[in-house]
Amino acid sequence: MWPLWLLASLLALSQALPFEQRGFWDFTLDDGPFMMNDEEASGADTSGVLDPDSVTPTYSAMCPFGCHCHLRVVQCSDLGLKSVPKEISPDTTLLDLQNNDISELRKDDFKGLQHLYALVLVNNKISKIHEKAFSPLRKLQKLYISKNHLVEIPPNLPSSLVELRIHDNRIRKVPKGVFSGLRNMNCIEMGGNPLENSGFEPGAFDGLKLNYLRISEAKLTGIPKDLPETLNELHLDHNKIQAIELEDLLRYSKLYRLGLGHNQIRTIENGSLSFLPTLRELHLDNNKLARVPSGLPDLKLLQVVYLHSNNITKVGVNDFCPVGFGVKRAYYNGISLFNNPVPYWEVQPATFRCVTDRLAIQFGNYKK
Repeated sequence: MWPLWLLASLLALSQALPFEQRGFWDFTLDDGPFMMNDEEASGADTSGVLDPDSVTPTYSAMCPFGCHCHLRVVQCSDLGLKSVPKEISPDTTLLDLQNNDISELRKDDFKGLQHLYALVLVNNKISKIHEKAFSPLRKLQKLYISKNHLVEIPPNLPSSLVELRIHDNRIRKVPKGVFSGLRNMNCIEMGGNPLENSGFEPGAFDGLKLNYLRISEAKLTGIPKDLPETLNELHLDHNKIQAIELEDLLRYSKLYRLGLGHNQIRTIENGSLSFLPTLRELHLDNNKLARVPSGLPDLKLLQVVYLHSNNITKVGVNDFCPVGFGVKRAYYNGISLFNNPVPYWEVQPATFRCVTDRLAIQFGNYKK
């Protein structure tokens, strides 16, 4: 009986579904396509039946020397690598190569990795990328290549790409057509590059339907006028922007979050904010504004305004809230005015009649 029981147990194990880890690197994977099969994604009932045609072959015995390989994740960070290692399993979905000394991406470095979903190359010394280096990566959705020595946007990025993080490099120019064919892209982080307004060629973002764009810590002196009009979030903090002119925001009517903190903004032309009907959050802290920007009461959905650390000397009773009731569709839950030379005892209580809670208002702490 013992041999028969053992044989039955082995047969049962051989037909069991493979263990699939949850939670490891989820912040990068975002429950991506490789975290579920087609039946799970469609909501179909698989009833525990494994379809052989839907299973990607595993090559668990393949793992580069010194790396940690688990399921389809290959972690080769902090190893002092000079180049992309060989013998990476073809079924790898996440490849982590951050914190190494890689200086170049060659033509065949990612050959055979057609299932790769996320590639992490942060904090290397990459200055050269072969024009066909990413060609095998037909399913790549996330490319993190920040903190390297790149002087240009990599050519021929995979058309499947959804998120590109390329901040803290040495990029000075974004030429027209560099993002051509990237119809799935919705997030680009390119702050920390020495980009000036003149560095964006007309049409540089043509074809993109971005939701999120960050160009912080650059050398911008004004709001770029040729960014995707689909943007929901635009972050231009820590630049050298001095003013917002009337038509600077005309193109960005879908914004719900705008970050302009830590600039040198002195003036915001009347009517400039009227082009942002869906705006919910506005960051204008750490600038040189002498008054509360006009037009805030007309933004019916605005809920958060950062105006701290400016030169504001007066707050009027109608600076934030519209006159009359029922006009504003969402009440404020955050207004910061601290570190401004405002005589707070002169501010009328009715100024904040459209704020959810008095604790949402931040005053005081001004130092000359």
